[in-house]
Amino acid sequence: MTEKRVVMVIDMQNGVFETPRHEREKCVSRINQLTHAADTVIFIQHTEAGGLEEGSEGFSLLPELSQPEGALYVTKTACDAFYGTTLEALLREQGIREFVICGCATDYCVDATFKNGISRGYHITVAQDAHTTSNRPAAEAKILISHYNDVWRDFIAPANPPAVKLTETILENWKAN
Repeated sequence: MTEKRVVMVIDMQNGVFETPRHEREKCVSRINQLTHAADTVIFIQHTEAGGLEEGSEGFSLLPELSQPEGALYVTKTACDAFYGTTLEALLREQGIREFVICGCATDYCVDATFKNGISRGYHITVAQDAHTTSNRPAAEAKILISHYNDVWRDFIAPANPPAVKLTETILENWKAN
């Protein structure tokens, strides 16, 4: 049986992008390429007081982000999309054990969800050019993105090694299967 082509898109929301993010347009374009080619798309949305309340404009996904018919949605309150959410139950219901992860912010929610997902046994591929963050006091966004791609590429999980690939490579692999 062929695995479903699944994309998990994290926190690509209006309120999150009130802080400028590195190469927003390129990141959104690549995410849209992935969501158009996927069998299943899961949008993760962060909610909290101060502009990200459910139903608010800040909570809404970016207008330029494609939301395919049948997309699934999970709301979270922590960086980790598994923490206190319905994500694991949703993945189980859908029979999903493998997915591509992308979105924002590289160094917070993408990283936390990646690490918890690997620990839970999910086979995760990071779209290395489809996640973004903002400049931080310790490092510019471009450096953080590169750094986290390296960390994830070298992440030690002997029975469940993750992958870090360009969007173009992921799409080519999907076409071949």
